Amino acid sequence: MSVARVSIQTTDFDLSQEVAALRDGDKRVGAVCSFVGTVRDRNDGSSVSSMELEHYPGMTEKAIEAMIDEAHRRFDILGARVIHRVGLLKPPDQIMMVAVVSAHRGQSFEACEFLMDYLKTQAPFWKKEQTPEGARWVDARVADDAALARWGISAPNA
Repeated sequence: MSVARVSIQTTDFDLSQEVAALRDGDKRVGAVCSFVGTVRDRNDGSSVSSMELEHYPGMTEKAIEAMIDEAHRRFDILGARVIHRVGLLKPPDQIMMVAVVSAHRGQSFEACEFLMDYLKTQAPFWKKEQTPEGARWVDARVADDAALARWGISAPNA
């Protein structure tokens, strides 16, 4: 069974099911690395009651597919899967996951971190938080740009 590499969805996901589908009996897999991001109840000194994520269908998937292609070029991985949720989310909902499989752990760790750094700055998502002071758009952070730059990529935020 072939699993999609990228899913943008409103529904939640089950990490164990996603990893099982990514591995799908491939006996070459010796390592799985995953990351799950969740909605925090605080950001930039304010409490957060919810976060709404928006994207451009088609464009977002294409951008993330290109990121996974780049991970395959840079690292000896067997597969990768990215799920990102959109719509209204509340603490502590899952927002997104990255899972990577490879023969050896080092490649999985590096590729997973690379994809997270790339996604954080280059994936075309827009996030709006609800705080006691009202709604606010979440801006990119300088630290996220620095994380991407360590991979030799200098690109303005998406």
